[in-house]
Amino acid sequence: MAYDITLITGDGVGPELAAAARQCVDATGIKVNWDIQEAGVDVMERLGTPLPDSVIESVKRTKCALKAPITTPVGTGFRSINVHLRQALGLYACLRPCKYYRGVRTLYDKNPVDLVLVRENTEDLYAGIEFVKGEPATHELFDVINKLSSSKKIPTGRDTTGISIKPISVEGTERIVRYAFNYARENKRRHVTAVHKANIMKHTDGLFLEVARNVAKEYSDIAFEDRIVDNMCMQLVQKPELYDVLVLPNLYGDILSDLAAGLVGGLGVAPGANIGPAGAVFEATHGSAPKYKGQNKVNPCALILSAVLMLRHLKETEAANKLENAVASVIAEGKNVTYDMKADRDDPTAVGTKEMANAICEKMGK
Repeated sequence: MAYDITLITGDGVGPELAAAARQCVDATGIKVNWDIQEAGVDVMERLGTPLPDSVIESVKRTKCALKAPITTPVGTGFRSINVHLRQALGLYACLRPCKYYRGVRTLYDKNPVDLVLVRENTEDLYAGIEFVKGEPATHELFDVINKLSSSKKIPTGRDTTGISIKPISVEGTERIVRYAFNYARENKRRHVTAVHKANIMKHTDGLFLEVARNVAKEYSDIAFEDRIVDNMCMQLVQKPELYDVLVLPNLYGDILSDLAAGLVGGLGVAPGANIGPAGAVFEATHGSAPKYKGQNKVNPCALILSAVLMLRHLKETEAANKLENAVASVIAEGKNVTYDMKADRDDPTAVGTKEMANAICEKMGK
């Protein structure tokens, strides 16, 4: 059987990482018909859009994509392609495992971390409902909010305030919390923790917590608890071994997944998956690192481990285990690894992106 899979090559170091991940997937022995698609700043310069319609159409057809990193401009420029993909394709669940691999430099190597973060992908402040300061629509919304809210007014000026809206729904919360519990059950995880700020945002995060507690009653075989997000950050730094599966609204999930990646050695070993009823997109948690473009330098493990998640999603468990074990073996040996995985980042024995991918393939006998 051959799988049709979209490969989005990204920008910055994305094309190099995409090539490395594709090589490793092919080396597992499964057959893939790769549909190569481009997106990002390079495409923007040529076509006037960072996300051509052909990319969305391809993923809708294949229902499975492996996506290399894509640049998101800070403060200005086009909106996040990653967010747009998730919304356009209904990829409501973001899965981000944070697992320690022996040989990775981390403060927690004596007590290895193995966490999974399940992040809601379509609501919260990342829904993109924003109003620019000084525009007529913002003035109108400003006046409506201050008129409707008799006790609480926006404390800043009408002409100097930008506004973002934070929607959280019963349906969206039920769907993501149920996904987290089902994931825990299917993967023999012991408990789920809902993360929120319900003590302050009572009608959004408070709703998230209320719904999570109701859903938890349907899963008596899995322990449930909740944590306020700021306390959760402290808990993860002090005693991450106490936690298993975290389920979070969109913004907190984005922030805490980077924190959790730091516990296991950094974004270089942090994979991710975005899953919905009609398909899935698998991607590294890290960005496109444009300053390293074309240098054959960046660690390919995050995207390769994202491909491991993809293989598990396709029920190719043997191939997934084979690839993950090869990655773990190369990391543990510490010989054919990129500069960031060396004790001394200037170590001249560090290898490049291609060479590390080659070593991983060799471990699989390819």
